[in-house]
Amino acid sequence: MQLMRHCQGIEGSASRATVRIQQASRLLAIPAATIRSWERRYGVPPCDRSRGGHRRYTPEQLQMLRQMRDDITRGHRAADAAASVREAQVKAWDPLIEHFVEAARHLDSAAMMHVLDSARIERGLGRTVDEILLPAMRQIGGWWETARCDAPSFGGSVASEHLATQTVRSWLSRSRQALSDIPRTQREILSCGPQDDHTLALESLAAVMGKDGWDCRILGARTPAPSLSIAIQQINPVAAVVVSHLSVARRSAVEALRLAQHSNACLFYAGGAFLSRQARRGVPGTYLGTNVSQAADLIAESCPTGWCDP
Repeated sequence: MQLMRHCQGIEGSASRATVRIQQASRLLAIPAATIRSWERRYGVPPCDRSRGGHRRYTPEQLQMLRQMRDDITRGHRAADAAASVREAQVKAWDPLIEHFVEAARHLDSAAMMHVLDSARIERGLGRTVDEILLPAMRQIGGWWETARCDAPSFGGSVASEHLATQTVRSWLSRSRQALSDIPRTQREILSCGPQDDHTLALESLAAVMGKDGWDCRILGARTPAPSLSIAIQQINPVAAVVVSHLSVARRSAVEALRLAQHSNACLFYAGGAFLSRQARRGVPGTYLGTNVSQAADLIAESCPTGWCDP
């Protein structure tokens, strides 16, 4: 237990665990000098100090560094990345997100379900996905990278991330099943890029579009480019969406879109691999952005209407 408590030098109580700047640098692969520069120039993150004046980073502050690093890697200027990080921090403060994250910390699937159900009653499915579900999962996903171990004192664990993911998938599946009586008038294919594993965004999009009568066929993770083309030929959807989150996976995702562009389906793409304008140059199809509800509206507005054959 004592070894777990001090895994990788994590210090402090469960509510205020911190790491030193050298540890933050190793965990996130960011030079310590760069971390100091970001704080000095942009105030990101506004980290704490020990009594001796040394920087100490909480899990939330490590997540800010992670987002800053990722935005710059995607081609954004440092000043723009810092502004985005600060904006995300303001938007991220939501009691329901905090409740969901706390439930994940305690491995309480029922409590996570309750948060999502409450949010849906109050805000509707689309806003629940965009304002609660996905922001909470991004925060929990950050634990895995920044903690790198099952350290209870750090406030997050691999087990928490796994359980939260399965809980969210079950909730989205239940939401889709509750809409099964709605007539399906349009069909679309949702696919990850050939090198992408994460399907939550696709499952969220399928749930949001399902309430508007879309028949969404999710091909899942790591869909080979030829398989996507074959599926489009067999199903004849009005729309096909490819999601890729990693910059190293962008090329294969673009190839999948290029193979599919000769079909009659309207093509769309999304994910972290396409966040910068440079990353979207020459990519076939329409970029959907980062908001699931707005993406659903864009697909519906861009595609021709018509009856979905059984």
